Amino acid sequence: MPNLKTPLSELTSASKTTLNRLEKLKIQTAEDLLYHFPFRYDDYSKILTIAELKTKKSGTIKGKISLIANHRSPRKKMVITEAIISDKTDSIKVVWFNQPFLIKILRSGLEVYLAGKIDVDDYYGMQFLNPSYEIVNSKDPIHTGRLVPIYPATVNLSQKQLRYLIRQTIPLTQDIEDWLPREIRSKYNLTSTTFALEQIHFPQNREWLERAAHRLKFDELFLIQTRNQLVRQKIKSLVAPKIEFKLEETKKFVDNLPFKLTDAQRKSSWEIINNLETSAPMNRLLEGDVGSGKTIVGVLAILNVLLNGYQVAYMAPTEILAEQHFKNITELLKDYPFKIGLLTRENIKTNKDEKNKKVKIYEEISSGKIKLIIGTHSLIQEKVKFKNLAMTIIDEQHRFGVAQRAAFLNQANPENKKKDPNYSPHFLSMTATPIPRSVALTLYGDLDLSIIDEMPPGRKKVLTSIVKPDETEKIYKFIREEIKNGRQIFVICPLIDQSDQLGVKSVKEEYKKLSEKIFPDLTLGFLHGRMKAKEKEEIMKKFDQNKINILISTTVIEVGIDIPNASVMIVEGAERFGLAQLYQLRGRIGRAEHQSHCFLFLENEGEKAKQRLKALITAQNGFELAEMDLEMRGPGEVFGTSQAGFFTDLKIARLSDVVILKEAQEAADKVFNKDNSLKTYPLLQDKISQFAQTAHLE
Repeated sequence: MPNLKTPLSELTSASKTTLNRLEKLKIQTAEDLLYHFPFRYDDYSKILTIAELKTKKSGTIKGKISLIANHRSPRKKMVITEAIISDKTDSIKVVWFNQPFLIKILRSGLEVYLAGKIDVDDYYGMQFLNPSYEIVNSKDPIHTGRLVPIYPATVNLSQKQLRYLIRQTIPLTQDIEDWLPREIRSKYNLTSTTFALEQIHFPQNREWLERAAHRLKFDELFLIQTRNQLVRQKIKSLVAPKIEFKLEETKKFVDNLPFKLTDAQRKSSWEIINNLETSAPMNRLLEGDVGSGKTIVGVLAILNVLLNGYQVAYMAPTEILAEQHFKNITELLKDYPFKIGLLTRENIKTNKDEKNKKVKIYEEISSGKIKLIIGTHSLIQEKVKFKNLAMTIIDEQHRFGVAQRAAFLNQANPENKKKDPNYSPHFLSMTATPIPRSVALTLYGDLDLSIIDEMPPGRKKVLTSIVKPDETEKIYKFIREEIKNGRQIFVICPLIDQSDQLGVKSVKEEYKKLSEKIFPDLTLGFLHGRMKAKEKEEIMKKFDQNKINILISTTVIEVGIDIPNASVMIVEGAERFGLAQLYQLRGRIGRAEHQSHCFLFLENEGEKAKQRLKALITAQNGFELAEMDLEMRGPGEVFGTSQAGFFTDLKIARLSDVVILKEAQEAADKVFNKDNSLKTYPLLQDKISQFAQTAHLE
């Protein structure tokens, strides 16, 4: 008997080519297909007369085929199928391109439903172009005469194919046992899983569609909340080394800093140090605005761990940022004997090695000679073993996820784990990405939260403006003045190479234009993610030393790059970036006492794009911007995770589904308070176990 785990190759008559295309969408089983949700719906539910269609220009009609024939286009190598469709009110010409097989399916005299849009051409007149079709005797049309689902697809995989295959799997939903407890479904008025999956794909009406979406969103958010509960439970069973607070040494370090800590930095540092002093592993998120000084808070924790004789691992999302952390932290700890290492895909070094000396990095980490190791994903290779890792720091955690965190637990401290299988290092995550509190509770509900909500004194607000096309020359003149005064400039482009199809500015073409035509007398450089680490390091070194006046880059500089002398940023095609991403980019300037300026250049002059970007200008801080961004995305958006950029597991829920999120949190609390072993909920226990495995929590 077929079931949800049945491979599509056994369930359908789809060709091998179609199955390969489905695999590109990560669809291999009936369950994968059922959970491949539409991202929008075309409303063809009302049947129009042909006369009404000619007025409304789109919709579904029901008519009889008077004539249908194929002919070859004289101008292009394609077959055109033309038909005349009539009803009591009028007739219309219908055209399909490159579908010659249609004359075998749609014969003269047949009554059909057609759904789509009319095209009016000066030469050909009014035509119904490439409409979806279904023969009228079909009991339950899926391409016409209803709310028609539109799915994420891939090349050469049509919407009709997806709808047909999903329709074949819908009967399997009848066998699904609902894992959500009856009392939860009743309290929150949630429909059954079977109903939800049927209606999300082929809704009878908008009301039923909304009920289906609500249930499926609730499921996703509820499972995330249970994941958080499981993580918290697991952490309670783990044991971390107690880190004694070195009061005198810490005080001396802080007193010797060239700046004064803000109250928010002191408060966050104290919360972290208190966590480290206990045997329960710290599991904390340090959230702070761009430039608020999270790194120094992290260094205070690192200092105390190292003074206690333990190791620290510090993981950054990019090689450039790992290099910068290595340089800055090495400088901050220069008066201490600690050996600090850097490990990235293309760069290995320590602060104690002579030039050109080959570093035996893996040996020195496992022997404990290297006390602090800074790197990228390279830190979680199997060959990286620690002697006594007591704390891991992950910068911009949303770029890594739960699996990378789990890798530190699994790979670190093999000797300690032999002595005590419940051994775990303390964990600190840091982010400058503005995250609304509701979202933080969803993504990081397993973490305690520390917030740096205060900026260091003397920082001026970056003046941000949208540039009109006729103001470009004025901006270039302003840039010359800034460079004359010793400042430096960032220019950000969406792409590395030119794309004729997209018409989007690229790093290489912008570098060519600016260096040859606009600023031939100045020194320009460019930076992008495909460059080798040594090349990137060399460019950033020159920019840091003010040997490059203007740096043209992709978003590779988005996170954490610190060039205090940079005072101007131009963002080309600004509407192509998410607000959180623009906020991060803008955070690369305004890091010193100079007044800084961010100029947003648009490719699309639409009012909607301008309105969204105005939020970047009016928001007082990152948290306010995040809330505005959330509000602007609104209830009409089916998928809200792409711009937020930090939770790819959500298929249908949005980070702005605050009401459903609160319900899911409340429901998870109720279930775990009643029975945290979940023995009274065997179906839920199985579901959560599956979810925990995919999230690497077991």
